[in-house]
Amino acid sequence: MGKRAADPIDGEIDALKSGGRPIRPEVEDENMGEFEDEFEDEYESEDEIFEAGVDGRPDDEREAEERESEMHLDQDTFMPARHHLAAGETLAPDPSTYEMLHTLTTTWPCLSFDIIHDNLGSDRKTYPATLYAVAGTQAESGRELENELMVMKLSGLGRMDQGREGDDSEEDDDDEDADPILESKSIPLPSTTNRIRAHQLPRSDTSRSPTTFTAAMTEAGEVLIHDVTPHLTSFDTPGTIITPQQNRPISTVRVHKGTEGYALDWSPTVPQGKLLTGDNDGHIFLTTRTDGGGWVTDTRPFTGHSCSVEEIQWSPTERNVFGSASSDGTVKIWDVRSKSHSAALSVPISTTDVNVMSWSHQTAHLLATGAEDGMWAVWDLRQWKAQPSSPQASAVASFDFHREQITSIEWHPQDDSVLAVAAADNTITLWDLAVELDDEESRETAGVADVPPQLLFVHYMEMVKEAHWHPQIPGCIMGTGGAGFGLFKTISV
Repeated sequence: MGKRAADPIDGEIDALKSGGRPIRPEVEDENMGEFEDEFEDEYESEDEIFEAGVDGRPDDEREAEERESEMHLDQDTFMPARHHLAAGETLAPDPSTYEMLHTLTTTWPCLSFDIIHDNLGSDRKTYPATLYAVAGTQAESGRELENELMVMKLSGLGRMDQGREGDDSEEDDDDEDADPILESKSIPLPSTTNRIRAHQLPRSDTSRSPTTFTAAMTEAGEVLIHDVTPHLTSFDTPGTIITPQQNRPISTVRVHKGTEGYALDWSPTVPQGKLLTGDNDGHIFLTTRTDGGGWVTDTRPFTGHSCSVEEIQWSPTERNVFGSASSDGTVKIWDVRSKSHSAALSVPISTTDVNVMSWSHQTAHLLATGAEDGMWAVWDLRQWKAQPSSPQASAVASFDFHREQITSIEWHPQDDSVLAVAAADNTITLWDLAVELDDEESRETAGVADVPPQLLFVHYMEMVKEAHWHPQIPGCIMGTGGAGFGLFKTISV
């Protein structure tokens, strides 16, 4: 990223265009009359042209004024948390490194969001792009009743202008450069949403949209389950009316008894809907959708964590297995069939809070975690042993590049070596674990020391809380932070 002045000077001088003086043609016919130079009276000599310049002033005087008034642009690499902005400076992204880059500001910031799977196809690489998402807001204290669950459609997401050329693609380029469009439906919520996740039922009728549920864990300690199918349908079916009844939760989970939490996940292997929620007391509860369409919560919690449950992840392959991460520094592996509701495996992995976790859907024995001290790591579950007092495990790979707490981590949905990591140092970083450092290579990259070769990209985003890959648009990432949402796709992934 380059640094530029925060307040560029208005009326910046336009770039000067160079021009040539008409040249007297050679006369071959002696009888031809003399060529009349129409500029002869205006310019008397080449020396005078260079002295006066095109605006009547000497070139050195004009250029000195331009240098004084132009915006200062520092092209050096800026690394957040390692470099610091001086007074009057702000960051500007390098557009040549992005294939797509958009920002979206909402009335209130959102701590959490989820991307909705759509019927527009997989492996989409054409522009403009379209995506659907849900998010829960964080209204300021005293205005909690202004919170909402936002159901969104973002369309017209064009690609960056990389100097595309060619008359044949001119019409396509016009479409790619279309202005983004945001459509939104609002569902009132009584308090801040700490975490929100979506789940879709298998489609029984291809002519209709699949049923889509959201589960929002709120600051008030309740889990609100909504059916947002009509809201999503309304974006593409003109005339669709959302009734007040459709804005109400279809179920409310109250077993946390007012204790707020942040851990929540739908099972990817149970189509009808199975949900886990964890709270700050260390309790984890299981809620299941019945064959009749109702919701049943087991009131017996899974217990074992001594501090808050920060993250829950279902196994991508084992329908009865899930993992949890906690502020007690451990990751635990559970089997929901256990009558004792205790963990089958408990492994200490950090001396600080373990904030986030992601289970690889491509390589099921790999688990990625992010901690409060800025460390993130990848673990091979095959190396974990079920021992009551097992020592701290050894990671397959670990990185201390970030200088603040890790707030989000997620495996690439198609590439089992690529991850996205978000941190409180205002960055989303992209990593490729398949990259190795050659003996002849230096650990200094772009003039910055101690940059791991696995680091592919650094994206700046203020107060970023969560980041997710789009499962159907390869390389597309959406993030949420204090300044709103950001969508981007880099040239690196």
